[in-house]
Amino acid sequence: MEIIFVMIPLGLALMGVAIWAFFWAVGNGQFDDLEGPAYSVLLDDDDQPKQKDERAEQKPRND
Repeated sequence: MEIIFVMIPLGLALMGVAIWAFFWAVGNGQFDDLEGPAYSVLLDDDDQPKQKDERAEQKPRND
């Protein structure tokens, strides 16, 4: 029964830290653009990666 005197203040302190972290994130603009990063993944890059010739990279075997 004595543990409740520890758990309630500990839970309230943790809840206070969570609320502070939420308001800090909102104040620093963490939630300003929620859709931009999602669309940036879907956009194609204009630059095409150069394909290397696999045969040119192989070294001759010396037996």
